Amino acid sequence: MRRVLESVRVGDVELDLLRPESPEGLIDEEAFADDEFLPYWAELWPAATALAESLPEVAGLRVIELGCGLGLPSLVAAARGAEVTATDWAQDAIDLLRENAGRNGLGLTAELWDWRAPRADCFDLALAADVLYEERNVEPLIARLRELAPLAYLGLAGRPYEAAFLRGAGRVVEVADRVVALG
Repeated sequence: MRRVLESVRVGDVELDLLRPESPEGLIDEEAFADDEFLPYWAELWPAATALAESLPEVAGLRVIELGCGLGLPSLVAAARGAEVTATDWAQDAIDLLRENAGRNGLGLTAELWDWRAPRADCFDLALAADVLYEERNVEPLIARLRELAPLAYLGLAGRPYEAAFLRGAGRVVEVADRVVALG
């Protein structure tokens, strides 16, 4: 996988972010046939940037990001003093996030996890950016966010299943363009 290095600034945080040069080149027909797996993780999506820019005060909080991909919100939260657990179902995403955290001198935990399965730990804040590509993810995402943290920030991208998610999610507090908070 050929990669490119770019500098990304989010407020007071500047990061050197290594990412795949061509996400389309990572498409694996076998993986897609198995679980409709596409390398969504390999793009720096505008919703992830908007979410990172909209983070509340996170110093000292336990934060989890679901479907982290390149992990920009996780990296920014870690830089601002949060104890971060970033999760994705793509091992390549986790490996690259660990490398980017190290490259930027940041400590965080990056774990392989499919958020369609429950987990027992709890956090202060849950994050997710542009993760509603498929209808099958709506209910599991609602369930995980309710289980994981009393507050969640989501970066939205105008995907077709976001409206169904917001109807089922409960109390929504608008935060900024592309970002909503669920409390």
